[in-house]
Amino acid sequence: MSKRHSVKYKIDRRLGENIWGRPKSPLNARAYGPGQHGQRRKGKLSDYGLQLRAKQKLKGYYGSVTEKAFKRLYTEAARVKGDTGENLIGLLESRLDAIVYRAKFVATVFAARQFVSHGHILVNGKRVNIPSYQVKVGDKIEVRERSKQLAVLIEATQLAERDVPDYVEVDHNKMTATFARVPALSDVPYPVQMEPNLVVEFYSR
Repeated sequence: MSKRHSVKYKIDRRLGENIWGRPKSPLNARAYGPGQHGQRRKGKLSDYGLQLRAKQKLKGYYGSVTEKAFKRLYTEAARVKGDTGENLIGLLESRLDAIVYRAKFVATVFAARQFVSHGHILVNGKRVNIPSYQVKVGDKIEVRERSKQLAVLIEATQLAERDVPDYVEVDHNKMTATFARVPALSDVPYPVQMEPNLVVEFYSR
């Protein structure tokens, strides 16, 4: 198992949930945490523990976003008008790597980050290699011509385990996608329940 796969599955087991809904997650066979103490019975979490867990789950889902980057997104979500939790989800889903993942150009969030970093993606005709780049509504995302025959692309578009959400318009024949609108929490196809309200409580302490 590659290092990236082992880290990804360790996140699943540490949180006790198959947060990407992947059929290969070891949590499907072993519903306990990693390590020699993983099978110990867990005590009831405090309010702080629940808030921290909600933050770790949301950060982990988007490929283990760094604390610095995540806190920056939270600060922006709190600054703009509207519900801070909903704003945070909108900002996370507006990341370029998230949209590449939602468009099913690649199979995982981790692969999306790598795919963008390696320069395979154009935004409005210009190459962008920053996974955290904030895509605007109406922006056109496309796979570079020389990258369109990569095996990871062909495999990902055929995955039956998840669908493309309606806020991303995709043409898999041309390998293009358009960010149609910023989604609300209820629009995002998370395999598990995300609780951005607890994340807001965590940072508001």
